[in-house]
Amino acid sequence: MSLETVVEDIRERARGDAERILSEADIEGKEIVDKAKKEAAIIKVLGKEEMGRRIELEREQKFSSANLAAKQKTLERKRDLLELVRQEIENEISQIKGKEREELTEKLIESSMEEFKDVKDVVVYCKLEDEKLLKSLLKKHKDVKYGGKYECIGGVVMESESARMRVNNTFDSVIETVWTEELKNISEVLFGSGQ
Repeated sequence: MSLETVVEDIRERARGDAERILSEADIEGKEIVDKAKKEAAIIKVLGKEEMGRRIELEREQKFSSANLAAKQKTLERKRDLLELVRQEIENEISQIKGKEREELTEKLIESSMEEFKDVKDVVVYCKLEDEKLLKSLLKKHKDVKYGGKYECIGGVVMESESARMRVNNTFDSVIETVWTEELKNISEVLFGSGQ
């Protein structure tokens, strides 16, 4: 074998190897491209699904926020209405005059006196405008004296230093107690039973 034949033989094998390598690379490249296309298609589908989920989640969040804001506004309106109703009740009760006011005040004095049995230093306070009425009603109760004005819409506050006790029987405190106990019923009357 001549040197030329050996060189030609090497070249032939090199060309064959190169063609085989190129062919394998081409196949491998096509496989990589096909795999990448499949992965891209999957990513695209997953991306669309993810976008859909994100859009749906954002829509739900916005709906939830809007719903919560609406509920808060409704609650604010209801609170405002309840406050208005309470103010009207307080105003109506503060306007009670004459015999009815005298009877209510007497009942509140009697109720308060039950707490001060055998106490000798009871002092009673009332709304400044009720001073004359209170002094008249206190004539029936010995050991009880008028103590001065108290900021309220009516009723009495009694206290004793020796007994270290104070009873607030003002119209204001009665309204507060009734309001607290009956708020659910008041709300049902105003807004319906679903509230």
